[in-house]
Amino acid sequence: MPLLIPASSAQPLIRKLITKGLEAADPYRAIIKAVSLRGRSLHVGDRSYDLSRFNRLLVVGAGKASARMAQAIESVLGSQLEGGFVVVKTGHRVPTKRITVAEASHPIPDGAGLRAADRIRMLVRDLTCRDLLLVLLSGGASSLLPAPAPGLTLANKRWITRLLLRSGATIDEMNAVRKHLSRLKGGGLALSTQATIVTLILSDVMSDDIATIGSGPTAPDPTTFADAIGVLRRYRIWRTVPGTVRHHLLQGSKGTVPETLKPGSRRLRSVHHMIIGSNREMLHAVVHAAKQAGLHTRLLPTAITGEARTEAKRFVGHALRLARQAGSLRRHSCIIAGGEPTVTVTGRGKGGRAQEFAAAAALHLAGVSSVWLVALGTDGTDGPTDVAGAVVSGATAAQAGKIGVNLPAALKRHDTYPALKTLRCHIRTGPTGTNVNDLYLLLLL
Repeated sequence: MPLLIPASSAQPLIRKLITKGLEAADPYRAIIKAVSLRGRSLHVGDRSYDLSRFNRLLVVGAGKASARMAQAIESVLGSQLEGGFVVVKTGHRVPTKRITVAEASHPIPDGAGLRAADRIRMLVRDLTCRDLLLVLLSGGASSLLPAPAPGLTLANKRWITRLLLRSGATIDEMNAVRKHLSRLKGGGLALSTQATIVTLILSDVMSDDIATIGSGPTAPDPTTFADAIGVLRRYRIWRTVPGTVRHHLLQGSKGTVPETLKPGSRRLRSVHHMIIGSNREMLHAVVHAAKQAGLHTRLLPTAITGEARTEAKRFVGHALRLARQAGSLRRHSCIIAGGEPTVTVTGRGKGGRAQEFAAAAALHLAGVSSVWLVALGTDGTDGPTDVAGAVVSGATAAQAGKIGVNLPAALKRHDTYPALKTLRCHIRTGPTGTNVNDLYLLLLL
């Protein structure tokens, strides 16, 4: 994996910390650790499955990390695996032998995703309770598996996804809506087959809530049609969504359209879930690496959520307060946090939450010597861009002024990508094969 980081005296350390974090988030390693085959006994965590009791063993999956997960499952199961199908974000495909990997658009769903969702539905619909289905799930699955509910279209799903992405809604709120517009989300995949299901999950949700990750295609959904309507009203987009969507949600709130899979359902007796990796594990690996490098290290207990610009100001202020000792900044310090801030987009700018966070942080770090801030999307693609994030320093704002880059204006337009590109602040990793939210670091050296 290429890892291109802006040149500075901190570059080697930043490279080490990012590399250790991404290694800890590698879904291949996580599956090898969690899943094993001993004779005809399949072990997943503390559960075991006697494969002689099942006629067929198939795999389906979706998400930015699902191809890497498929590679690992193939290496564990070998010839015991009949085959399978997973869908990843375009550009994130990796070679597999028994499991077919398709690509589709993210974050706006497309026809390829629609065809992938249909193929998964066809694969699982004829499975019986004598079959075992492994589901490989990671962040991004919500967009990669668009299966519109009866009466809705892909165009409807694309329109509402755009609205939600620009609204500033949290991932939980977005998924509450999407689950109630889908055949597969909100436990719909589990309801579409009789097979025993084991879902292996790489979490991109800070709470590790299985109902939220990938919109929970095999998980019980505690949200309702009324909740979905509430989200659209809260962000003032209820009247903007297509009329067919409003009609569907209103009919659901009246009980005319069936609800999603609910906690306590009998179907869940043969559906099991295991989280194999998360943001938390990645953060602990970075903490360990920072301590090994001799840094005074603090991991913030609260995830970074909310509006990226606001969170950047809060994080910088909090980090500098933690590093301050006897009236001066304690050097050789590292403050670490994870999370997934949001961006309420107004205008047509290009950027992502990590880049917006970094650009805002640069303004609040202005004039502080020997300080660097790292904002990284662990999947290697920050928003709809080709970069993973950015590194800024206490000198970035001054440099911007010298070369005519207006950072406040770029933030106002949500157009941080070209500004940070001109400043040569971007981090490039390419597709990482994983997806466990973001990494945020502040280094005082």
